[in-house]
Amino acid sequence: MRTVDIRVPATSANLGPGFDALGLALSLYDEIEAALTDEPGVRITVEGEGAGEVDLGEGHLIVKTMRETFGRMGVPQPDGIRLRCRNRIPHARGLGSSSAAVCAGILAARALSGAEFPDDEVFALATEIEGHPDNVAPCLAGGLTVAWSDHTGSPRMVKLAPDERVRPVALIPSARLATETARGLLPKDVPHKDASFNAGRAALLIAALTQRPERGLLLAATEDRLHQHYRAPAMPASSDLIERLRAVGVPAVVSGAGPTVLAFSTSDTQDLIAPEVGNDWHIQLMDVDPVGANVQFPETR
Repeated sequence: MRTVDIRVPATSANLGPGFDALGLALSLYDEIEAALTDEPGVRITVEGEGAGEVDLGEGHLIVKTMRETFGRMGVPQPDGIRLRCRNRIPHARGLGSSSAAVCAGILAARALSGAEFPDDEVFALATEIEGHPDNVAPCLAGGLTVAWSDHTGSPRMVKLAPDERVRPVALIPSARLATETARGLLPKDVPHKDASFNAGRAALLIAALTQRPERGLLLAATEDRLHQHYRAPAMPASSDLIERLRAVGVPAVVSGAGPTVLAFSTSDTQDLIAPEVGNDWHIQLMDVDPVGANVQFPETR
């Protein structure tokens, strides 16, 4: 029985003004042990996040993704799949848990089949399954990523290295929010002045994160007019926390579709975060993950 170990990082997308384009890989991980067996059927164990909640059969997102990947590669479906999942990425909180599962499934299927499936096709399939590239890009590549679609509709990305002084802090509530719900609140059109505003702030954010992660620049660079205030009614506690943090000078944004809040801790703001958060939030201080998804083959079991 051939086994592969996959480690995939949490991610935070949008980062304020970079709606559907910017993403950051974080040092919080799901670990998956995947194997193909001669015994028919699916066997799954889940520890940590999602235990007792997620489907333990063919409906499990990693299994569905593996099946889709085998089909895409032209590889026969295996008789059996065994998964052991150790999950630390919170579900439905805006930290890329579904993207992590999708990336893990594709990479597991490629590794276990031994078939040729280039990295750009991995990225394309992950984007297709997830629906957008902003989380799968940093999950696969690590670091800070800029994702877009070319003239053919194919997803593309560029990986950048954030300044080592960038310290993301995730403020995670117990409440959940489905991405579909958050996206449903967005208008079909936005004012031209708001689009122009966000273009400038997104460019500034790249400069701040990669070269000058200063409090003043990060605070200005994380301003947004495209999505956060439209989604605020679905996560009033998150919106209120962001306003309070920014009022005391802490760069804070909605992480992905929310409701997690992502703050950037600097030397002069690290003591300002906790007093504004309170007891209803879990404070997770993290680093930027520099490498993204990791695939390893343990000794044959």
